[in-house]
Amino acid sequence: MTDLSWLVPLPVVLPLFAAGLTLALYRKPRLQPIVSVTALSLVLIASVTLLVVVDDGPLVVDVGDWAAPVGINLVADRLSALMLTISSAVTLCVLLYSLAQGRDDDEESAPISIYHPTFLVLAAGVGNAFLSGDLFNIYVGFEILLAASFVLITLGGTRDRIRAGTIYVVVALLSSVLFLVALAAVYAATGTVNLAQLAIRLPEIDPGVRLVLQVLLLLAFAVKAAVFPLSAWLPDSYPTAPAPVTAVFAGLLTKVGVYAIIRTQTLLFPEGRLDDVLMWLALATMVVGILGAVAQDDIKRLLSFTLVSHIGYMIFGIALSSEAGWTAAIYYVAHHITVQTALFLVVGLVERVGGSTSLTRLGGLAKLAPLLAILFFVPAMNLAGIPPLSGFLGKLGLLQAGVAAGTPLAYLLVAGSVITSLLTLYALIKAWNKAFWQTPEERPRPGRLPLGMVGPTAALITVGLVLTFAGGPLYAYTARAAQTLRERTPYVEAVLPDGQRGEGESADATDHDEAAPTGGDDS
Repeated sequence: MTDLSWLVPLPVVLPLFAAGLTLALYRKPRLQPIVSVTALSLVLIASVTLLVVVDDGPLVVDVGDWAAPVGINLVADRLSALMLTISSAVTLCVLLYSLAQGRDDDEESAPISIYHPTFLVLAAGVGNAFLSGDLFNIYVGFEILLAASFVLITLGGTRDRIRAGTIYVVVALLSSVLFLVALAAVYAATGTVNLAQLAIRLPEIDPGVRLVLQVLLLLAFAVKAAVFPLSAWLPDSYPTAPAPVTAVFAGLLTKVGVYAIIRTQTLLFPEGRLDDVLMWLALATMVVGILGAVAQDDIKRLLSFTLVSHIGYMIFGIALSSEAGWTAAIYYVAHHITVQTALFLVVGLVERVGGSTSLTRLGGLAKLAPLLAILFFVPAMNLAGIPPLSGFLGKLGLLQAGVAAGTPLAYLLVAGSVITSLLTLYALIKAWNKAFWQTPEERPRPGRLPLGMVGPTAALITVGLVLTFAGGPLYAYTARAAQTLRERTPYVEAVLPDGQRGEGESADATDHDEAAPTGGDDS
C-alpha cells in the first residue's frame, strides 16, 4: 500500500503543472483543451485508485520529506478519497461541457487563454483542501480557490458579473480573515496547526479556550459552506456567472467548506459541545433556503436557493455526532455535488434553447427539445429525494439517524427535513411545468441543443444514477469512513508514527476524548 503513496499528491500537482503548461500555450488555444482534459482525466484515475487503496488505511505523503508535525503532509483517507473522486468527475464533465460551449459559440465569448489555467488552478485548490493534513494548508487551498474563482466568476466582464464577483470576493476575504484569526489562536493555544497533533493536544487545553477555537473555525467554514445566516451572498453571486462556472461553483465550493466542518468537528472537537447550535443552524438553513427557492421566478436563482437549503441536510448529519449521522452526511455530500452540478449544466442548456432562464418567459421547451425535458427532470427528482434515487437514500439515512438520536431537537430537524424535501419537490415541479409545458407569452428565437454540451451533462446525470444503483456499496463505504472518523486513531497514527508524536503524547487519540454524544443534546 505504501508503494502507492505517490498517488496522493497527484490531484494537486497534475492540475498545477497543467495550469502552467496551458498558460505557456496561450498562443495555441487548440492545445490547451488537450492538456486540460488529459490532466483532469489522470486526476480522476488517480482519485478512483486512491478510493480503493485507502479502504485498507490512510496514505500519507510528507511534502519535501519533512515529517509531520514540522512539515506539510497530504493525507488520503476514505473521506478525502471519496470527495476527490466525486469532485474529479464533476470538474472533468464541466470542462468538457465548457469546451463544447466554446465550440458552439465559435469561441467568441470564451477567453480561452485565461479559462484553462484558471480552471485547473481551481481543481488544484479543491484537491489541496481535501488532502491537507494541517489547518494552514487548508487555508492555502481556500486561497487558491478564491483567486481562481474570482477570475472565473467575472469572465466576460459584464456589469452584473463584476458586481457579483465583488460581493463574492468581499465575503470570501472576510472568511479568510476569520480563518487566519482562528489559525493564530489555535497555534497560540497548542503550538501546532497539524490536524493529527491537534487531535492529541486540544483535549489537554482549557475547555473554554477550546470552545473559542471551535467557534472561530466554524464561523470561517460556515461562510464558505453558505450556512445560514452567512449564506445571503450565494444567490446573488452564482447566477450571474457562465453556466459551467456556476455549475462547478455550486457543486464544489460550498462542499469544500462542508468537508472542513466534517474534518474539524470529528477529528478536533469530538465532544460535540456546539452540536445543538449546529442543529438550529441546519434547520434555519433548510427552511430559509427553500422558502427563498419557492419565491423565485428565475431557474438559476431558484437552484441557488435550493443549494443553500440542502447544505442544511449536511450540517444536520454532522451535528448528530453519531456514526449514522456522519455516514448519511458524507453520502449526501457526494450525491449533492453531482446532482446540483448537473442541474446547473441543464439550466445552461435551457438558456441556450429558450433564450432565457426566467420562468415567465420560458415555455414549450418539451416540444422544442424533449431530451432536455428528461435531462432536467431526472436530477430534479433526485434533488427532491424521490424514491429510489440517491437523494432519497441520503435523506432517509439522515432521518433514521435523527430518529435514533431521540432528542426533541433531532425530531424537530426530522420534521424540518421532510417539509424542506416536499417544498423542494414543489419548487422544482413548478419550474419544470413552467419551463417545459406552459405556453409562453413571448419567446426569443429558439436556439438549438448542442450535442457536445448534452454529452457531459448526461454523463454527470448518469454518475448521479450510479450513486443510486451502487447505493448499497457506496453507503457501506461512507459508513466505514464515518467509523474511521469516530475512531480518529487510524488518522493520527498514519500521520504521526510513534517516533514523531513527541514526548508525552499518546498513541491513541481517543484516550483524550470526552464521552461522545449520540444526539447533540449535551451542550
